[in-house]
Amino acid sequence: MKSSSSVPRLVVAAPSSGSGKTTVATGLMAAFTARGLAVSPHKVGPDYIDPGYHTLATGRVGRNLDAYLCGPELVGPLFAHGARGCDLAVVEGVMGLYDGAAGEGELASTAQVAKLLRAPVVLVVDASSQSRSVAALVHGFVSWDPEVRVGGVILNKVGSDRHEALLREALESVGVPVFGVLRRVAQVDTPSRHLGLVPVAERRSAAVEAVDAMAALVGAGCDLEGLLALARTAGGLSCAGWDAAEAVGVSTPPPLPVPDLGGSAPEPPYRPERPRPQTPDGLETPDEPEVPDRSQVSDRPIVALAGGPAFTFSYAEHAELLSAAGADVVTFDPLRDEGLPDGTGGLVVGGGFPEVYAAELSANELLRKAVAELALGGAPVAAECAGLLYLCRELDGQPMCGVIDAAARMTRRLSLGYRDAVAVSDSSLAAAGTRMHGHEFHRTVVEPGAGAAPAWGVRAPEKRVEGFVQHGVHASYLHTHWASSPGVARRFVERCRTS
Repeated sequence: MKSSSSVPRLVVAAPSSGSGKTTVATGLMAAFTARGLAVSPHKVGPDYIDPGYHTLATGRVGRNLDAYLCGPELVGPLFAHGARGCDLAVVEGVMGLYDGAAGEGELASTAQVAKLLRAPVVLVVDASSQSRSVAALVHGFVSWDPEVRVGGVILNKVGSDRHEALLREALESVGVPVFGVLRRVAQVDTPSRHLGLVPVAERRSAAVEAVDAMAALVGAGCDLEGLLALARTAGGLSCAGWDAAEAVGVSTPPPLPVPDLGGSAPEPPYRPERPRPQTPDGLETPDEPEVPDRSQVSDRPIVALAGGPAFTFSYAEHAELLSAAGADVVTFDPLRDEGLPDGTGGLVVGGGFPEVYAAELSANELLRKAVAELALGGAPVAAECAGLLYLCRELDGQPMCGVIDAAARMTRRLSLGYRDAVAVSDSSLAAAGTRMHGHEFHRTVVEPGAGAAPAWGVRAPEKRVEGFVQHGVHASYLHTHWASSPGVARRFVERCRTS
């Protein structure tokens, strides 16, 4: 094993989405793991689903490297944190090699991450509809940015031996080695739906078979020894590995002034004393939620973290930061568990697919009641996207927790992209004026889209307010990465202790 700053590493990129990056990256991870190497899996960008397949392939937590959400300065430290003690790191890119945050140049692109990691790039090319033209394509990607080192290519979806010969002959003129040739194989195709691949948690046995097939395909079609040798040419990193305990001990900068975003939030901000809880059909809650006795609570409050098939979107660093800030993080499954973990003092409900499981979530009335009582009793609750839907009065007509007086429904419209946001209201997560970068990815709408005290003012790409802050609840569509603002976790845990 090597230190995380010198671990051999590869970045698996492509000219565009749909070229086969996930198949190749996951296959390489699984193939090298099968050879006895400790492989650290990483994904460029905010995507939650691919890292689940990476985890299945390596037995290690899949981690994201996002220069927009966390800043370029954290890419190296977060990589080193994940790769600590490993023999090899494989980084799956996002979209095309040079695609990043819209209008921001190379920011958050695979190319930028490769440069920050001083890592060679392996370009996966979908060769299904070309022969000699592949040379022009690869030449363009190799020469576009001299600081990006494309060390070789893997040809995907090759039709025949004759096709392979034509492609190899063309690439000889470019001087870029071919590290693999893959034929189209049906069993490595993974099913997709409205937000991309179906997560591992929803199809575990089929996902295991798919990952095994990827490993077999890549192991047979690629020069693993050559790729490992290429990985060993990566430059050393001067940064130290990110550390959650150290991060939560660093003081946060003062908040930014809250800008005029043209929203409709009233002045002064909404400060409810103790309204009656919402009561969706089939769910009874008391007029006055019982406030838990905190006098006997341990100095390490319990933070319940929603998981299971309906809530699969969570960055590993969030739980690490909560733990470092002094909480005991306990995962529960809202589809199966009828109550929150004993002693729960705070709740985190991340993203996922509650719209797929709306009926099952609605049927779990005991848990919905427990969530409503906790939230309306003033405990800190952080909800992102799917979590927001779960807290609403209803989702596609199915009763939900009723913490937020809003209705959610599926639509055909995709909301996707990075967001520059500032906290509008003081909450259990952030002081008003705190600026964070986030990401939206959903096909649902919540009506109304913002409460009397909104969670965020989105500054770009368009100005608007969104989300809800009430009692200890902070609920929003915005996905954020707390490593960029570790004070969020520290503030949340402190509120768990004092609420």
